[in-house]
Amino acid sequence: MPLHDDEVPIDAETVWMLLRQQLPEAAELPISAVGAGTDNSMFRVGDDLVARLPRTPGGVRSLRKERERLPQLAPALTLEVPEPVFAGAPSADYPLDWSVYRWIDGAPPSGSSVADQAAFGRDLAGFVAELHAIGLGGATRADGLSWYRGGSLRASAAMVEPSFAGTRELLGSELDVDRLEARWREGRDLPDSDAPHVWLHGDLRPGNLLVRGGRLHAVIDFGALSIGAPDAEHAAIWDYPAAARDAYFGALDLDEPTWLRARAWAIGVAVMGIPYYWGAFPEFVAECRARLEAVLAAE
Repeated sequence: MPLHDDEVPIDAETVWMLLRQQLPEAAELPISAVGAGTDNSMFRVGDDLVARLPRTPGGVRSLRKERERLPQLAPALTLEVPEPVFAGAPSADYPLDWSVYRWIDGAPPSGSSVADQAAFGRDLAGFVAELHAIGLGGATRADGLSWYRGGSLRASAAMVEPSFAGTRELLGSELDVDRLEARWREGRDLPDSDAPHVWLHGDLRPGNLLVRGGRLHAVIDFGALSIGAPDAEHAAIWDYPAAARDAYFGALDLDEPTWLRARAWAIGVAVMGIPYYWGAFPEFVAECRARLEAVLAAE
C-alpha cells in the first residue's frame, strides 16, 4: 500500500529492469524484497548486494547525501555502516536516482536478538559518541544537511502540535495523550541547546540497526544524516527496553535539560507518525505507540 501521495510504484521487476540496463553483471542474480521503510524500498540482489530505491521524489536528496557522505564518515566508526557500490540513474522504468550497497547480515534489535540490553545501550551510545565526535570539515546545515530534528523544538511546534489532536482522536482512550503533550511542552519550553553542532544519524529506531551474535553490529539508513544540535539524536532510545535506555544515558552522561529535550523529540516524532501512517503502515504506528507507552511508563 502506498504511504505517500506522490509515491512511485516499485517491485522486483522494476529492480531487475534497472539492473539489466545499468548494472548488467548483477541482473542475473536473485532479487527479493527485504523490506520498506517510510522513505525507501529495499531489494536484496544475490548474496552480497542490496538495492535501495526512494519511494518518492523527495527521497532522492537523502540518497545522494548517503552516497557522498558515508564514505567520509565510515572510517571513524567502529560499527559497520552501508557501503555504496553503485549509483543508479533515472530511467523510463523508474524516474528517480537509486543506489546499490553492500549487503550487511544481521537482525533488527529485539528481545530475542539482543543478548544483553545494557550492553546494547552502551554500544549504541558508543556509536553516537563516535559519530558526534567526527569533525564537520567545514560543513554546515546550509550544505543540504539541515533537518528539523537537528533544530529547535520550538521551530517544530507548528508541525508537531496539531498531531496531538489526531493521536488523541485515534488512541485517546488507550494513551494518556494529555500527559504526553505536557511532557512535549516541558521540553519545548526549555532554552535551546548550546552544544556545538554535530553529525547526526537522525533516526536510530530499531529498523535502522542490525544485531549479530547478540550485539549491535551495524547502523544503516543514513537518509536523515544531518548537522545540528544533538538533542533529537537521543529520542529513539525510548524504542528500547529500560535497561538499554539507562545504560545509554549513563554512558553518555547526558544532563537533565538534554534528556528532557530528547524526551520531547521522542514524543513529537511518534505523535506525528500515528495519524499520518494510520491505516497505511500499521507496523510503524505500533512502533510509535510503543515509544509513547515507554515514555509514560518511565515516569
